[in-house]
Amino acid sequence: MSAVAVNHLFGLPETIEKLIFPTSRSGEGNETRGGSSNNNNIPIDILESPKEYIFYIDIPGVSKSDIQVTVEEERILVIKSNGKRKREDHDESEEGCKYIRLERRLPQNLVKKFRLPEDADVEAVAAKYQDGVLTVTVGKVPPQPPKSKTVQIAVS
Repeated sequence: MSAVAVNHLFGLPETIEKLIFPTSRSGEGNETRGGSSNNNNIPIDILESPKEYIFYIDIPGVSKSDIQVTVEEERILVIKSNGKRKREDHDESEEGCKYIRLERRLPQNLVKKFRLPEDADVEAVAAKYQDGVLTVTVGKVPPQPPKSKTVQIAVS
């Protein structure tokens, strides 16, 4: 089988996906309720618990030092990566060896932005990177108990 035929077969899932889902999912997750419209192909899960918000972002093969997590004004959580994904330990220069399909690519400049809710504590942000998954935890500000005021009734 020729290299062209093999490449065509490996591209078949993408072709079928484009036929079934002709438009991108750019409408999902805008900046006010989730992420920016850039880099929509990066899988992200957001979990809300009673005490915190947890963001799980798949960024495989990138060095921890190439990832930045910041909180900008207006409560915007920004996740950036300028690193390139490292390929598997394989010498591509070895005769007869070459990649015929690379699906696990990341954008050159990954930038995801999320508008945090009012109850998010921007001073309580933590991040860890393990096994290709970046986990960002944003604490919640505890709800203020309702203040009650006793009013003395004047007797006339």
